[in-house]
Formats: sequence, structure tokens, C-alpha cells
Amino acid sequence: MTMDKKKVIQNTIRYVKKTLEESEGGHDWFHINRVYKNALLIAKNEKVDLFVVQIGALLHDIADSKFYDGNESIGPEKARAFLKSQEVDEEIITHIENIILFISYKSSFDSSKHFSSPELNIIQDADRLDAIGAIGVARCFNYGGFKNRKLYDPEITPNLKMNKEEYKKSNAPSINHFYEKLLLLKDKMNTKTGKKLAKKRHLFMEKFLKNFFDEWNGLM
Repeated sequence: MTMDKKKVIQNTIRYVKKTLEESEGGHDWFHINRVYKNALLIAKNEKVDLFVVQIGALLHDIADSKFYDGNESIGPEKARAFLKSQEVDEEIITHIENIILFISYKSSFDSSKHFSSPELNIIQDADRLDAIGAIGVARCFNYGGFKNRKLYDPEITPNLKMNKEEYKKSNAPSINHFYEKLLLLKDKMNTKTGKKLAKKRHLFMEKFLKNFFDEWNGLM
């Protein structure tokens, strides 16, 4: 029996909305939907399996490890269980598992483990776009508030040489996150469209930080 891809996508949307209805504001359904739309935009200019891009984008944060004591297997496991229930082909399920496992920024710290595909490249760019620009600034401080972190502390300088475990356990002020991750994303984009979109959002963050520090120092 041929899989009804349209129906699977509709069921996935319902599943993700229900699963993430109580999630932190930067990792909720609205984040998923923005990444989904970003991924579709980027995919227009790439030769990819659009179904994998759609399902991967919808499930990429179905169980973010940062909310599960660092358990990086729970996301792929939840995605597999759901996709099995939808009778999705095993090859596609495995691909989605790998996308979820390797999409995050922290995966770049571990060079011994690697997976790549054009579909991952698109979803990763789409996810990173949502981490920068105006939305990225909002998400950064929303998560910082969720974790009760300081806005900024001049005595705590950004750590630009963190390993994966240090990154995962960091409780640094929200402003530090710009230097430890967000400002680095522009140069880590995979696709031509992703790089183009990231430039504008990067400039917004630079302007925001200038204003932040001018206001912090009483200059404006």
C-alpha cells in the first residue's frame, strides 16, 4: 500500500501541536512552524526529498534533550515511535532519526560522530535562522528567563572554547549566548538561501547588541 504523504504530514502536525502544547516559548509549536516554513522556503532552491524535509522539520524538536536531562536519544525515539504508527518506510524513519540527532549546534562539538544529507542541511539552516535575528533575540531572553539566568554580567566573559559538556551545562548570562553561539551561526549555514537570509538577521543582532551595551553604559 502506498503511503499517503499528505495524511502523514497532517497527522504529524497534530501530533507535534499536542506534544508541545505546554513547552517553553522558544521551543513550542510556533517555533516548529517557523522552522517548517523556513525549510520549505530554502527547499525551493535545493534538490531534496521534500517529504523528508517536511517531516524532519516538524519533528526536529519533538523532545529537545535540554528539557530531558541531556538525553539525546529521546527525540529520535519519540519520532520513530510516531512514524512507525503512521507506517512510514523504515529508510525514512532512520533518516529522520539522524536529522534529529545531528541538527543541534552542540552536535558540532563532537567530530567523531557525523551524519549529513541535503535534507539535514536545509532543516539545520531553517532551525538556525530561527535562532538569530529578531526572533532569535526574543527566544534567547525567553529561554534565559525560563532558566532564571542573568541578562548580563560584565564579570562573566563569554567562553569561546567550550567543549560539548561545558556548552550543555552552561548557565552563563543570556548576552554571552550571542558570542558563544548566535553570532557564529551566519558562517555555519549550509545552503545559498540560508546564507543569504542569515546575513540580514545577523546584522539585526549586531545592532541590538550595540544598543544594549550603549544603554547598559548610559550612553543613550
